[in-house]
Amino acid sequence: MSNLLDKYLFQALDAYPYNLEEAVESLNYALSYDENNAIALGLMGQIYAEQLKNFEVAKEYFQQALAQDMHAVDVYPKYINVLLWNEDHDEAEKLIDFALTLKGTDKALLYLKKAILFEHKKNYKKALKFIKQAKNNAYNNQFIDDIKEEETRIKNKLPKKNKSKRKTSKSSSKKSKKK
Repeated sequence: MSNLLDKYLFQALDAYPYNLEEAVESLNYALSYDENNAIALGLMGQIYAEQLKNFEVAKEYFQQALAQDMHAVDVYPKYINVLLWNEDHDEAEKLIDFALTLKGTDKALLYLKKAILFEHKKNYKKALKFIKQAKNNAYNNQFIDDIKEEETRIKNKLPKKNKSKRKTSKSSSKKSKKK
């Protein structure tokens, strides 16, 4: 039975996201062999989130997956995305904080998700602090480049300091000193 379960899991993973019909069919077969399989539940949640935009159903699948195996480290970033997309910020923050305590989770990615969470909350300075932590925990040049792009986007959202007002006030104070 385990061989058939694995076969259908591999078929689903291979088919997603290019052949959704085959992926869902294989997942349904896998779940018929083991309705509590964390990998199958996580991929089903991913399909509901990314393809069908049904975040509530996706959340249920992700919750079931983590209830079966809280060490299913690949589920956390995908579940966090759903919470961010659904504007469940408090829930996302709690999940990120918990995932950061688990061995084997991608800390750089989780800190990046936390930065994005604070970007959503328009707390850009705090977001940049988590960007720095993401960089410190990244061990892949391409991912570091991705983090830098996120950092640039967040920095561009910071309120601009009005330099023209400073120049105007300095020049007016110079004029008043001359008088």
